[in-house]
Amino acid sequence: MSHHYSGPDFGFPHGDARLDLTDLYAFPKPGDAGKSILIMNVHPSASVNPPGFTAADPFAPDALYELKIDTDGDAVADIAYRVRFSASEGGTLTATLRRVEGIQAATTGDSGQAIVQGAPVSMGREARVTDAGDYRFFAGWRSDPFFFDTQGALNNLQFTGDDFFADKDVCSIAIELPNSELGRQDLGLWARTLHDVGGKWIQADRGARPQQAVFLTGAENADYLAGEPADDARFVAVFAHSLQHAGGYTPQDANLVARRLLPDILPYDPKRPACFPDNGRTLTDDAVDVFLPILTNGKVTGDKVGPHSDLLGEFPYLGRPHKADS
Repeated sequence: MSHHYSGPDFGFPHGDARLDLTDLYAFPKPGDAGKSILIMNVHPSASVNPPGFTAADPFAPDALYELKIDTDGDAVADIAYRVRFSASEGGTLTATLRRVEGIQAATTGDSGQAIVQGAPVSMGREARVTDAGDYRFFAGWRSDPFFFDTQGALNNLQFTGDDFFADKDVCSIAIELPNSELGRQDLGLWARTLHDVGGKWIQADRGARPQQAVFLTGAENADYLAGEPADDARFVAVFAHSLQHAGGYTPQDANLVARRLLPDILPYDPKRPACFPDNGRTLTDDAVDVFLPILTNGKVTGDKVGPHSDLLGEFPYLGRPHKADS
């Protein structure tokens, strides 16, 4: 179900919903081809195991939320955007966005050039957007744009078209930036969350392509979520085994498909229209109907669910949250 519930047994990484990466989107800004929109969604508002609602605080103050950008095709970050959040004070949170490039982009830490400081986090229905030069920044609760028949997936891929996410929310980090800040045209993107454990940053979740980590990693889930795209070749055998089981692939064909799914990086050329899986991902791209035929070797072609209708025509583009304070 995209990257939602990517922890053990459809739970959350490190047991904290705020650390759960759900989706990554990248697309040219509508009406302005010189800019791009990058969106990292985390923290689903509802849990599957156990069923119920998650924490009210959108982001964890002891976490780091990071967008990684590879500019030279080696699956190692050359640019990174890092977001940290303040502790809640009377229900108010603020965010700081930093940019780092070069060798530091591939390291772990919360250093970097401050692009936005003290940006208000949206807790209510209206989006609180911060402008900073050529950048625009948003962080807060939004309507989850992901669409999928989750219960059908849990029922042996017997889909009925019931969209589990139609009334669910998610916490979004959205950045509007000039394409010149991305370094070049042919990029590789991924996102990750890190948790401060005893003064050391520990990677809790990571991903780029929707769904595959949830369905294909099995017992090596924790190693996969803690890993780096540059090392993803070690998971080819695990992916191939799962593809044989789910889709009836021959070992040779399963291996070929697994190698196409890895490394777990989203390709993006800001000079071309976005369309998943070839170039970025828009908020209406049907990633499920792309992935299911791969998973099942063509036996299942879709889940009968379509895009949501509550998307906005302007930044941050995600719809208003269904449940909010105001």
